Order: sequence, then structure tokens, then C-alpha cells
Amino acid sequence: MADDKENVMRGIKIQKLVLNICVGESGDRLTRAAKVLESLTDQKPVFSKARYTVRSFGIRRNEKIAVHVTVRGKTAEEILDKGLKVKEYELRKRNFSATGNFGFGIQEHIDLGLKYDPSTGIYGMDFFVVLTRPGSRVAERRRCQSRIGNKQKVSKADAIKWFQTKYEGLVLN
Repeated sequence: MADDKENVMRGIKIQKLVLNICVGESGDRLTRAAKVLESLTDQKPVFSKARYTVRSFGIRRNEKIAVHVTVRGKTAEEILDKGLKVKEYELRKRNFSATGNFGFGIQEHIDLGLKYDPSTGIYGMDFFVVLTRPGSRVAERRRCQSRIGNKQKVSKADAIKWFQTKYEGLVLN
């Protein structure tokens, strides 16, 4: 009787989706990029600072150069679906990390279905998806913290299989 049911603790789900737009400079372009992310996710984005000065790029340490937002739940799945539709559900094997996460980038945000605004411009963005299994909170909680076995962790092969079954995606070399 237990054979016909699948173990619910082995199921894989999206823990979070991180959207990142790196402009490379502070100022007006960065605030416009923040408006793009806010219109896409209905959340207030966070500004990221440069870690160190790179003179050839013209950036200084602690200068705001990027903007990102973390999305969870149903909205994460909807936005990820839009992003994968732009990529035509094709990812490369190197897009998947050893810990079972994957990421990809798109060239133009207007491909996601947002209206083009000449005053805003066009921005590319990075999508990064963190996959998890039920019970992963055991390793992250504060009280009675414990470790998770290797069988419960999401591997690269698990993530690729999940992507192929859920989105009927194609993984290229």
C-alpha cells in the first residue's frame, strides 16, 4: 500500500527566487532599474553596494551599483515561468549548481510582459532559483538546530530532473 504513494518529504519546491539588475553605477539608471523590479514583483527592492574600487570600471567601494529583490511562494513561480518562457524553457547544464540551485539571465525586461517606457529604458536581469526539500528548516532554525543528511539535500541531478519534469524544459550541454 505504501508503494503507490510518493514520499512527500522527497518533493522539491522553490524556496526563493532572487531577481538582480546590476547597473554598474549609482544614480538615475539605478533608481529606474529599481522601478522595473518594483513593477514586476510589487515589492520594494534592495540596493547592493560595490565591495571594492575598480578604477577601470569607474566604481568605488560602497557605491550602490545593483538592485535585487527576493520573491517567495506563488509569485516566485509565476515570475520564474515568465522568465523561462523568454529562454524558451532551455537551460545549459552549467546553469545548475552542485547544491541544486540554478540561475539564468535575460537581455531585456520587456520580454517578461512589462510595457516599454522610453523614460525608463531597457534592463537585463539575472534570475536565481533556490530549491529545497521539506525539512530543510531543521538546519536553519535557532533552537534544536541539527544537520540534514545528504539524501535530503537537493543535488545537481535532482534539480535538473525537477526542471525537466515540472517545466518540461530542455537541458543543453
